[in-house]
Amino acid sequence: MSVNESSRTPTTNGEIQGGGKSVHEQMRHDHLITSKQLSRADIETVLDHAAEIDADRSAFADRHADKLLGLLFFEPSTRTKMSFETAMKRLGGDIVDMGAVESSSVTKGETLADTVRVIEGYTDALVLRHPKQGAATMAGEFVDVPLLNAGDGAGHHPTQTLLDLYTIRENAGLDDLTIGIMGDLKYGRTVHSLAYALSNFDTRQHFISPESLQLPREVVYDLHQEQERVQIREHESIEEVLPSLDVLYVTRIQRERFPDENEYQQVAGKYQIDTEALETARDELTVMHPLPRVDEIAPAVDTTDHAAYFEQAHNGVPVRMALLDLLLRDGGETDE
Repeated sequence: MSVNESSRTPTTNGEIQGGGKSVHEQMRHDHLITSKQLSRADIETVLDHAAEIDADRSAFADRHADKLLGLLFFEPSTRTKMSFETAMKRLGGDIVDMGAVESSSVTKGETLADTVRVIEGYTDALVLRHPKQGAATMAGEFVDVPLLNAGDGAGHHPTQTLLDLYTIRENAGLDDLTIGIMGDLKYGRTVHSLAYALSNFDTRQHFISPESLQLPREVVYDLHQEQERVQIREHESIEEVLPSLDVLYVTRIQRERFPDENEYQQVAGKYQIDTEALETARDELTVMHPLPRVDEIAPAVDTTDHAAYFEQAHNGVPVRMALLDLLLRDGGETDE
């Protein structure tokens, strides 16, 4: 996976991935820890390959029949875990699942470094979800097989971002795009990853949240460095920007991330999208959500032409198939 100079990731032997290799060669051995690693070319490679797979999944059914994917989920997951499992099996491979933390050696005091080193020996690639921000970066220092970050606390969730981008491209395109990102921007790892990835394209990003849940200042600073391509604005009200949006990306207020229950109660239910709210929206507006939702999108929106969040969830399979295929492919070159 090619990476730009400012975000190159060292391998475990200290060398830098990149140089003169093809995109496929670079992707074959890389970890995917954060969307900041992804160039526009990387993103388009994965999305184009996902479209190929989406058009004819049967053509990829035995692509990795001899491969095993290790799943290490230290936090609950439905869509991410099941779509990775589905993706690997649709490629002809299989999975090894660490299972619940409560039934693993973690309860005996085993460190994350030891856990990933053990499971690396059983598998050809690893998928890690962990409640601590930075856990995937640390784990990647101890393994040589590809490691994919499936969410690290309030940090990043790059594979979610790739399926988000695929959904956006299918519905609205990725250039000359006006997108509103609303909800928990402080703790929302899907938001952080998406904002960085969108900076590769001609986008106008509007961030809508309570003041206490604004985008972290370091993320805002990073995005401002891309000001030639990216325009960003912050708002507390959705009404002022909704009529101009091509895409509205709604996120849940994440109760589990708040250190103080009182802080959560002050913002719970503050932003809600229903059919009445959408009356001022463009007919072409695409409404997305990484799910699960609580009450931030009314069920009545599900039957409107705006709703794309179930399509978005389903896109996790072809996108993760594409990513796994590129990372696991022998020799790094296409063989279609």
